[in-house]
Amino acid sequence: MVAAVLRTATRWALDFALPPRCAGCGVIVPDVHSFCLDCWRQVEFLGETGCQICGLPLQATEQTTCGACLARPPRIARTRAAVAYGELARSLAIRLKYGRKVAFARTMARYMAPLVGEGTDRLLVPVPLHRTRLWTRGFNQSALVASELSHRLNIPADPLALRRIRRTPPLKGMSPLQRRKAVSGAFRVRDKKMVAGKTIILVDDVLTTGSTAEACARALRRAGAARIELVSWARVVKPSQLMR
Repeated sequence: MVAAVLRTATRWALDFALPPRCAGCGVIVPDVHSFCLDCWRQVEFLGETGCQICGLPLQATEQTTCGACLARPPRIARTRAAVAYGELARSLAIRLKYGRKVAFARTMARYMAPLVGEGTDRLLVPVPLHRTRLWTRGFNQSALVASELSHRLNIPADPLALRRIRRTPPLKGMSPLQRRKAVSGAFRVRDKKMVAGKTIILVDDVLTTGSTAEACARALRRAGAARIELVSWARVVKPSQLMR
């Protein structure tokens, strides 16, 4: 009883001294890890209205699955992203990754959590960095987001389940074939017993071409994962794919 009162009093004091601020522009907002109205209007939330497999917005002629997934089903059974990759979404990702604003991992997780699929025997696995990049940066931003999701959803997370065993070049500007070759064999499961028979939910901050996620999925499938899903904060989406 006393402890609960003290916690409430402490929270009120902190809210008075350090009121919640918009993750985008920094103005005071009513709730933590949220956006003001102006920044909210700048964000393109993707939600659950897209293709049931890849999550991309459906076109007028498509039903529940897009043509690309019907023609070539991906290894990842379900992909979801909270927002389209725009100026504000990019700003949060960059400030988390390079500005060490680690609190943004909690902001991202808040909007990603409702998109995580239901089920049993699930494991959150962040897309790993190569050890040299991890040493340089000091943390894996996807692992921070996975940890926040784990706390919110009560799903275990294992930041070491998947390893990036070699460095890969930047994929920007490469053709789809070149991207697949660049990341082929770059990932390995540390302990097959940890993923065998489970639904693995890959966690990433930004989904661009999808080649890295597919390479992760290949490694997880070889290790015996029963199902692979992916959830990310932002996703690069063509303007034509945002047709309403």
